[in-house]
Amino acid sequence: MPVSPEYFAAFVVASIVLLVIPGPTIIMVITQALAHGRKVAFASVMGVGLGDLVATSLSIAGAGALLAASASLFQALKFVGAAYLIWIGYKMWRAPVRIPDMQDSDLPTGSGRPAVIFRDSFLITALNPKGILFFVAFVPQFIDPALSYAPQAALYVLTFTVLGILNAAMFAFLAAGARKTIRRPQLMKAAMRTGGSLLMMAGVAAALTRRA
Repeated sequence: MPVSPEYFAAFVVASIVLLVIPGPTIIMVITQALAHGRKVAFASVMGVGLGDLVATSLSIAGAGALLAASASLFQALKFVGAAYLIWIGYKMWRAPVRIPDMQDSDLPTGSGRPAVIFRDSFLITALNPKGILFFVAFVPQFIDPALSYAPQAALYVLTFTVLGILNAAMFAFLAAGARKTIRRPQLMKAAMRTGGSLLMMAGVAAALTRRA
């Protein structure tokens, strides 16, 4: 094993604690699962996983240090990510309500195409400079100085990505299960608009935040 078992165990526990706190990506996963069902929500889970892999890999590769050193680059990426969050939240808020039935409860509609959901989840996760900077600060706490850095960092990136996928899948599974009990248009509409509003607020908050 390229890392110390003690360091690795501590990293896994810390990662789980961080991941179970719902952020913008999990809000999107839950909302998509409620709106379109389990099969379509799977696309958002995979988008989150790829976004985590890209963001954490860029952090380890040096993008995190670059963002930390360049205020203008950080601001540009921050506003792009914030604008995208607001746009996706607005689309969710305006999305038409569709009540599930026994025949087509998990079939994609025009607003729930897996490719579109995958793209949105990936971009929301990857276009998060705070996440990149956080991972740069997070990983070194679990690096054993007696061992080679690269294998440890690579294992941590893969581990965090897998844990992120499992976490998102858990929320998607629970939300999709709850969806089958929500058959009233008013409740579905409230769920969609709540998720959309939370994403828009997260986008505004992201735009207003500063680097630590």
